[in-house]
Amino acid sequence: MSQEIINSPSFRATAPTLPGRIFGKSPKASIVVSRKQDEIVSGSTLGLEGITLSFGGVKAISNVSFKISRGEIAAIIGPNGAGKSSLLNVINGVYQASSGTVSFEGYRFRNIRPLRAARLGIGRTFQHHALFKQLTTLDNVLSGLTRHSKTTLVEHLLGLPRDRSETHEFLRRADEILTFLELQPYRNSVVSTLSYGVQKRIDFARALVGQPKLLLLDEPMAGMNAQEKQEMSRFISETNRTYGTTIVLIEHDIGVVMNLSSHVIVLDNGRKIADGTPAEVRENQAVIDAYLGVSHHEPAEGDI
Repeated sequence: MSQEIINSPSFRATAPTLPGRIFGKSPKASIVVSRKQDEIVSGSTLGLEGITLSFGGVKAISNVSFKISRGEIAAIIGPNGAGKSSLLNVINGVYQASSGTVSFEGYRFRNIRPLRAARLGIGRTFQHHALFKQLTTLDNVLSGLTRHSKTTLVEHLLGLPRDRSETHEFLRRADEILTFLELQPYRNSVVSTLSYGVQKRIDFARALVGQPKLLLLDEPMAGMNAQEKQEMSRFISETNRTYGTTIVLIEHDIGVVMNLSSHVIVLDNGRKIADGTPAEVRENQAVIDAYLGVSHHEPAEGDI
């Protein structure tokens, strides 16, 4: 099944439901409206300018701006409901911002779609992974390459050379990532039989196999034990170092954030309240008050 999965009619039928990919010719994607200014191009991979997101008149994100430099590991932290996942959804086009722009690798986007974002090199995992539980690890990782397919169903049915060449290349790339993330022992295992920690790593592999320039990780260590968190932290760091991938992650474990990230952005109630190095953020009183719930003033006499 492994070799057939990426070209089978049944898999093609499900492909449009996968994040960031359809088969055949893509629909007219969102338009790149302008080039960024030179100072942005030279210094950052990702830039947000005045992003606001509203749902029914309620602002989930309010006027958030920041820049992420190429090759950084940046963390977005904040209390539950601060707007962290919503912000990632704006970056890769799952949500459309009410106002503001997202800039990536020299372009400024407006109303970008997930498929367009993926093809420009923005990869994404979600807080609750949506793996194909009855398929193998290999098949799940191959599904991360569907947006790269250039062959048509006709070429597959006729067994034309481009189809055979593409299938061979996809398998090579999948096996490279499986080896890199130490998933080869589970290559042919059905995903539903594997541990939660391994499944989270498979989700990471599926996002990484497409060779994204920017990888958005939504709580990649949620629900993991201490050992699994340590392993995932190592894989994230090695991905950044080996492939030069710029990584933006959401994580609640402050210890992990401080050890893994070089840049931390803090949100509270949809607003950015801090942006800097881990050391700077750790000492920021607004972060202490909002994220840790600790008041900066000593209790007055008579306070309880």
